[in-house]
Amino acid sequence: MKKPELYISAGSTIEAQRYIEAGADAVAVGEHRFGMRLPGNVSLKELGSLIPWAHERGAKVYVVVNKIMDNELLQSLPDYLRSVHELGADAVVFGDPAVLISIRQAAPGMKLHWNAEMTSTNSETASYWGSKGAVRVVLARELNMDETLDIKSKLPSMEVQVQVHGITNIYHSKRSLVTNYEAHQGRSSGQEASKGQEDGLFLIEQERKDERFPVYEDENGTHIMSSDDVCMLENLNELIDGQIDSLKIEGLLKSVEYNETVVKSYRQAINSYLADPQNYKFQEEWLDAIKELQDPRRELSYGFFYKEQVY
Repeated sequence: MKKPELYISAGSTIEAQRYIEAGADAVAVGEHRFGMRLPGNVSLKELGSLIPWAHERGAKVYVVVNKIMDNELLQSLPDYLRSVHELGADAVVFGDPAVLISIRQAAPGMKLHWNAEMTSTNSETASYWGSKGAVRVVLARELNMDETLDIKSKLPSMEVQVQVHGITNIYHSKRSLVTNYEAHQGRSSGQEASKGQEDGLFLIEQERKDERFPVYEDENGTHIMSSDDVCMLENLNELIDGQIDSLKIEGLLKSVEYNETVVKSYRQAINSYLADPQNYKFQEEWLDAIKELQDPRRELSYGFFYKEQVY
């Protein structure tokens, strides 16, 4: 049985190292100027020390370049990608075709993971990007379990990644909505980036007053996130049996201690199942460790894995 990759986003080299030591097989890092919804900023200089450190321990480092590119940003993109390639990054995560074109010009041979957020919902589209050089597709979080496994069965030569834990994005605007709102009220917090992350800003719908949707702002705009956290810890065996290649933990808006605990629990579950699938039994203490640190206002759920989603 194939061992899936356990993968988590990290906001600094220290975070990345802690997650790898906790059991992560790969970490995702990047710079805010090229990547959206990153837990933090990891510069090229920092990549130069993180990548060899991770490789010495058998782990991989992926660089996130998933921003919606404009013409001004395209001018510096080739040099950045060339440097990422020269430093030995294991892959670049992209959504905009402009990244693919720049890779061909500046960093040929660099592995590509296609992540188009909610639009990666079928095998034909994934195969198209595979024909353009992508070796992995990151599936939309709105797919249910049957759809997820069906897509994987139709992509024998392409890796498939799904999110198994953490917060998910439901809205993005390039506008600075939090700053504009505060200015309209005649006040300002003085924060330059990550506005709202420390403030604990939420949206609450009239019909669902018990659910809070976190809002935060960074240099890429304003992001509204899900009111709950995906948690597939109890059902990982279904994804492993379905030959899913990479299981992602989203580290955004969580403490390092929380993410570290999540990585350890998922590592234990994966290793235990692979060691003896026939006699595997889920251990409640793996989930209890996460629940001890879980924000009581945020429910742990299965996301869309067991829902019939209509597009």
